Amino acid sequence: MKILIPNAKELHTNQDAFPSQPLSAKSQAVLKALQEYSVESLANFYKINLSKADQEWTRWQRLADKQAKNYPAWLLYDGLMYRYMKRTQVTEAERYYLDNHLRIATALYGLISPMTLIAPHRLDFQGNLKINNTSLKQFWRQQYDEEVQNDKLIISLLSSEFEQVFSPNIRKRMVKIVFMENRNGKPKGHSTISKKGRGRLVSLMAEKQIETIEQIKHLTFDGFRFSPELSKDQTLTFIRDQE
Repeated sequence: MKILIPNAKELHTNQDAFPSQPLSAKSQAVLKALQEYSVESLANFYKINLSKADQEWTRWQRLADKQAKNYPAWLLYDGLMYRYMKRTQVTEAERYYLDNHLRIATALYGLISPMTLIAPHRLDFQGNLKINNTSLKQFWRQQYDEEVQNDKLIISLLSSEFEQVFSPNIRKRMVKIVFMENRNGKPKGHSTISKKGRGRLVSLMAEKQIETIEQIKHLTFDGFRFSPELSKDQTLTFIRDQE
């Protein structure tokens, strides 16, 4: 089984760091393409101001110079979903579970385990970056597929942006998990509750050593419960009453 989650723009670097780590050949190819961007080009690429683009330019240069500090991926990424994951006082059993079952989708390092050491960076699959005239999604597709192709169960907590990196044959095997709130008798979904729900679900699965769809359906947390009525083939829906 693999549980797939996205990376995050928010980063937490105020923690113990590790020395620069060697990059894979594919990561080096992505880095080489990004090194060709000026600060101004990065501002347009990321759709951010020049000050933030300068920070990203510096990060890419430090990576190229092998001077970038590294951190465990699941501790470096600090978006809302990650903040709702249990990341301190993790038991050995939980750590082993996450290392074996959880994979983080990234555009620089590929599909990686949560303990993989990575450098601070900002990159997703929404830009028009080309690697040898190949889109970033196509560039990473084989590596993404190979990471999960032998797993009988693939749990997707990804957005469509990241799911589209996988080949159609892999995508149709994914089981998506959706989070909704009951608002005035109508189920509604939005990004905030989805991110919080994903983070809590990952930690609960590790805590309870979940291995099957049926076990997932029996989980309850933060008011969420499995809804058979709102679920369908390849999609499990969890719902709670509006807070």
